[in-house]
Amino acid sequence: MNKWKVAVASVLAVGVLAGCGTSGNTSSVNTSSGNSTGGSSSGNVTIGFAVSTLNNPFFVAMRDGVQQEAQRKGVKVVVMNGNNDPSTQLNQVQDLIQQKVSAILLNPTDSEGLAQAVKMANDAHIPVITLDRSVSSGKVSTFIASDSVQAGKMAADEIIKALGGKGQVVELQGVIGTSAERDREKGFDEEIKTAPNIQVVAKQAADFDRSKALNVMQNLLQAHPNVQGVFAQNDEMALGALAAAQQANKSGIKIVGIDGESEAVNDVNKGLLFADIAQQPKSEGALGVDYALKVIAGSSVPATVPSPLHLVEKGSTFKGF
Repeated sequence: MNKWKVAVASVLAVGVLAGCGTSGNTSSVNTSSGNSTGGSSSGNVTIGFAVSTLNNPFFVAMRDGVQQEAQRKGVKVVVMNGNNDPSTQLNQVQDLIQQKVSAILLNPTDSEGLAQAVKMANDAHIPVITLDRSVSSGKVSTFIASDSVQAGKMAADEIIKALGGKGQVVELQGVIGTSAERDREKGFDEEIKTAPNIQVVAKQAADFDRSKALNVMQNLLQAHPNVQGVFAQNDEMALGALAAAQQANKSGIKIVGIDGESEAVNDVNKGLLFADIAQQPKSEGALGVDYALKVIAGSSVPATVPSPLHLVEKGSTFKGF
């Protein structure tokens, strides 16, 4: 209780700073409504949310989950968009620390580079919760995410099924250095080896970006004209790969993505994508706020909090986000 009073007093002392002096794109949502749960007042708490990018529907949905849950719990949230730049995001986390926020939700642009930011928050005694991606070092109160290794394995199983266990496959990698990229690749590579007649002929990074994936896939189709399957580590890249295949009049290429975007889910049901491994970013954002409040109140929390995965195949009733 004493720790709680100190945290609340700190926020009150610097509340006027919460929406100013930030680096990069920032939004401050004052959601204080006096509502609380568990018998503890949360109306004077400020939570910082440093998100890797808002140029991706997945992270927009995560931000929405954070903001909606913050409003429901009566807390203030400051959102900072790192624009996929580690140095920008590092500066933004430093800014949140200077504002003396009660806790930081971090979706890191880079697992190595943002470890320094976590250590800075540790030194300032501000708890950090990571969402979807984590960091290589520093103390994180909890990590909330889907199992990216399992998602990669599920995608490999779908590729194996789609190709009947044989054929050429390319892999579109996300932002190199993120835990999501590393873990999805690990799961996929381990599982695809169970089908010895499937050959991964190329791997190339497209940074979780649709337009980059379009360009990368166009080049890969020229270098490997007999490609029959594509594993894209997120839906934006899957949709970019689909556009490239359509422009090249390459029908029948089996594409599997990860995320659960509504556009990708619709394309699965149309037969344009073979399958999708869906996550729940909005739920992850809401859980981030819930666990931040638990940590602020001095409650113990698990080191990891899993978010479920859903396999989306043609005919699925899953709606996406």
